[in-house]
Amino acid sequence: MRPVTTSTPSGRPRDPDLEQRVARAALAVFGEAGWRGFTVDAVARRAGVGKASIYLRWTDKQGVLIAALESYLGRVADVDTGTLHGDLVALACQMLELYLGDAGRAAMRLGHEARAIPELAPYFDTLTRSQTGAARAMVRRGIARGDVDADTSVTLLLDCLVGGAMNHVVTTPPEFEAQLAVNVERYARELVDFLFRAVAASQR
Repeated sequence: MRPVTTSTPSGRPRDPDLEQRVARAALAVFGEAGWRGFTVDAVARRAGVGKASIYLRWTDKQGVLIAALESYLGRVADVDTGTLHGDLVALACQMLELYLGDAGRAAMRLGHEARAIPELAPYFDTLTRSQTGAARAMVRRGIARGDVDADTSVTLLLDCLVGGAMNHVVTTPPEFEAQLAVNVERYARELVDFLFRAVAASQR
């Protein structure tokens, strides 16, 4: 994954390993405790670094979390496979990998809390805009190709796809998460197959 991008005081060499450990710790603390329980002390303990090392790189807890989100909470890409089914499978895989990855719990927490936290709202908006933009582009292409009817609801498709992916990760017992990570594409195909059957039934 990409290293955290942050400014470092002049003359002090960067330590990418420390910055990545802090970023991963920040995401873990935020995912578990939310914004109210997110502190520089907690991040420092989780990362195994001194609090002073964090303050040499970031001025406050907001800066720590934002740097972590920028590094690990990637945008959802618009993928054109040639069919709407293939596009939605690719989108479902991206969502499953997001929620299973280092930023997974933080992404879920962001969805619950971001609207009430002005400092975090832009990062939630970035994530949701990328999801919506990718899905709309996929469905528009699908309609143009005749894969689905022109009145197909992008919103409902996205709600079912993203909600299904998130719910599957949330309800999977921890001991089976590694197996789920290996079978991401298989589950994504099963989810999209189900959605296509539902769409086809609604359009009869």
